[in-house]
Amino acid sequence: MSGDEEETFEHTLLVVREVSVYKIPPRPNSGGYKCGEWLQSDKIWSGRLRVISCGARCEIRMEDPNSGELFAACFINPGQREAAVESVLDSSRYFVLRIEDGRGKHAFIGLGFYERNEAFDFNVALSDHEKYVKREGDKEVGSNGTDGGGEQGHIDIHPAVNHKLKEGETIRINVKNKQPSSGTGMLSAAVKPKTLSLAPPPSSGVRFPLPPPPN
Repeated sequence: MSGDEEETFEHTLLVVREVSVYKIPPRPNSGGYKCGEWLQSDKIWSGRLRVISCGARCEIRMEDPNSGELFAACFINPGQREAAVESVLDSSRYFVLRIEDGRGKHAFIGLGFYERNEAFDFNVALSDHEKYVKREGDKEVGSNGTDGGGEQGHIDIHPAVNHKLKEGETIRINVKNKQPSSGTGMLSAAVKPKTLSLAPPPSSGVRFPLPPPPN
């Protein structure tokens, strides 16, 4: 698959059959938006809403349910959800979206769901997409940290062994008894076996008489 095909791959996260869109007044100087200020007379459109995952970007599309014609789209780039989607202060079913026309211009509109569970699913879909993007980012960072350095990514570090003697420790060397050699090596020169006085071994076949027992 080519890079262009990967970029245009889309996955639908949520479909809501009907939502309402409202024209909203400018943001107040303090605080956030309140849907009670524009619900009565500022409705400008109603139709289908789809939440689409396009790689790392999420799109909220408002479309005609019959023709599929796009009315408006809200683009959520990674880490910028709060700048694109904002909850109102006085209801859990209404939001303010930042929409774009694809030519650099943007505006803010009000979005309303008829059911509370639809608004809940909308929030869940956006959160799931954020988690997906984070997981993919963590995988990429882990892959670069493991394989990107070649052999450096597989270095095993072991603690150094201290071979120095501690205070009071000694070394014991077991040396097997050997016949003294005429060599002048370091061992023969440094270690000389002690001379022991031993009786000569008896000759083969010859027995020395034993002294008679005492009377």
